[in-house]
Amino acid sequence: MKIAFIVGKFPVLSETFVLNQIIGLICRGHEVDIYGYQPDDTFKVHPDVAKYHLLARTYYPPEIPRNYFLRFLKGLQLVLTNFHTAPLVLLRSLNLFKYGGRSTSLRLLYSVIRLLKAQPYDIIHCQFGTFAQEGLILRDIGAIQGKLITTFRGYDISQVVQQRGEDVYDSLFAKGDFFLANCEYFKKRAIKLGCDEKKIVVHGSGIDSSRFPFKLRNPHPDGKVRITTTGRLIEKKGIEYSIRAVAKVSSIHQNIEYNIIGDGYLKENLQQLIEELNIADKVQLLGWKNQPEIIEILDNSDIFMAPSVTATNGDQDAPVNTLKEAMLMTLPVIATRHGGIPELVQDSISGFLVPERDADAIAEKLSYLIEHPEIWSQMGQAGRTYVESNYDINKLNDELVQIYRQVLINDLQSQDLALLAST
Repeated sequence: MKIAFIVGKFPVLSETFVLNQIIGLICRGHEVDIYGYQPDDTFKVHPDVAKYHLLARTYYPPEIPRNYFLRFLKGLQLVLTNFHTAPLVLLRSLNLFKYGGRSTSLRLLYSVIRLLKAQPYDIIHCQFGTFAQEGLILRDIGAIQGKLITTFRGYDISQVVQQRGEDVYDSLFAKGDFFLANCEYFKKRAIKLGCDEKKIVVHGSGIDSSRFPFKLRNPHPDGKVRITTTGRLIEKKGIEYSIRAVAKVSSIHQNIEYNIIGDGYLKENLQQLIEELNIADKVQLLGWKNQPEIIEILDNSDIFMAPSVTATNGDQDAPVNTLKEAMLMTLPVIATRHGGIPELVQDSISGFLVPERDADAIAEKLSYLIEHPEIWSQMGQAGRTYVESNYDINKLNDELVQIYRQVLINDLQSQDLALLAST
């Protein structure tokens, strides 16, 4: 099959779920092109980006000048230069009556340029509902052809809905060919918003278990307990509450260390909080790390925390891959009853679930794990078994191919019925 992925910024370290699907399809012999936007920082990228030469498969729109006059001049040049290639597509992208701000800002025009020489695709797979809206328009104006599949992953079915209204995806639900949700929680949300329940299934984000070594968890000889969190430093990740929990626990259990992997707009706020709580000797903000570096840190850890919360803008998490990675590393986890996370973490079996924004509850469970290291291995093994059984990347990528084929078969059957009806 010939498949187009429409994504946001690419590549970014926090979206290994996109990489896993792309690589899985390539390894299965399918042709994949990626349509994304330049990331803010490519200093650290996943090693598979280079291994599979993914940048050679990636197409970016021309850089859009912030100055509108310069944007207009460059847009005019792009139209004149490419008009002979696809005149109708270029003209449709400027239809301000139909496409409003996307057209008047010329962003639709700039987005179209990278597609002018694209051949028809079997599948157009849009990661996140927001980029599916763009994909739908690009297909509508004839810039790209193929069956449109959308994956809802989190902010797109939570934050975006709160900000733009519950009718935000009405057109997409009406015209899109099929939909995936990465957990049951978001599938139900999509159906409630108007998605046909016959056109959506749960398809989780897969993990390559072989990359995460099995290890029985026992206390370190130095007696120090090492705790880790991986995630963007944004409100939704709830890291403020895990820091406060560590501060509380450290007054009793002083020989602890808390490493936070990730970066984001809350970095300065969190660093200030760490200093105010006088735990700068115990808590470190490590910044972004690539996957081999993360594995090394997790390998030396004892407990993993994922204190996700519903952000004030409505943003919510699915069963995040960073949590799956920790569970594959046989770490007992502390997470919140939030979004799709209870579908991943089995309370009191692979870890503990606590209410959102409850630092005291996190501290209580953290203290319990510190005081009962004999249960670390049991919980860790339960977590690894669950992830291997339910989120195996090979199984899920095989499933994804079957979904693609079924969508194409259903289309062919519909065409056959239409032909029969016309004879």
